[in-house]
Amino acid sequence: MRIAYIRVSSLDQNERRQIEAMERYNIEKWFIEKISAKDTNRPKLQELLEFAREGDIVHIHDFSRLARSTKDLLDIVDLLHKKGVALVSNKENIDTSTPTGKLMLTMIGAINEFERTNLLERQREGIAIAKREGKYKGGKHKEISNFGEHYARYMAREVTKSALARELGISRPTLDKLIKDYQHRI
Repeated sequence: MRIAYIRVSSLDQNERRQIEAMERYNIEKWFIEKISAKDTNRPKLQELLEFAREGDIVHIHDFSRLARSTKDLLDIVDLLHKKGVALVSNKENIDTSTPTGKLMLTMIGAINEFERTNLLERQREGIAIAKREGKYKGGKHKEISNFGEHYARYMAREVTKSALARELGISRPTLDKLIKDYQHRI
């Protein structure tokens, strides 16, 4: 089945340009949404990923319509690949069902990995210099005086992790660490 994923970032934008570009592919199923691509938690994208089956071809106008970051793009392509679904991008002229398309995505993945490794290396070097100069003390340890009460509410399912993190003004990973530390202490 030929499937199209069309996305514009806001309600006042028009998706017509993308739709017209797809009409020549005899699309059988359309997934169209008006939402930011800040992450992959988009209703129509998730529907598409659930709907697509082995042998299907997903058409997009360009990679930026599918994902904002290279990591998200590669994760989506990997998920499609595992399901036996090909991805065709009009603008980049890449078809993951062809050897050339697979090569291009492998190169994009390698560049992404290279960038990530370099970033982490620069970060480690910067931290080492800051430590030597006495300017780096590590992340601040978050202390919440009545955490036991919050933990009890979470364990009693009175509040979700996300809601509790918002309530405490901390991130989910920080809350996970606090819960782990608290469980270790009790």
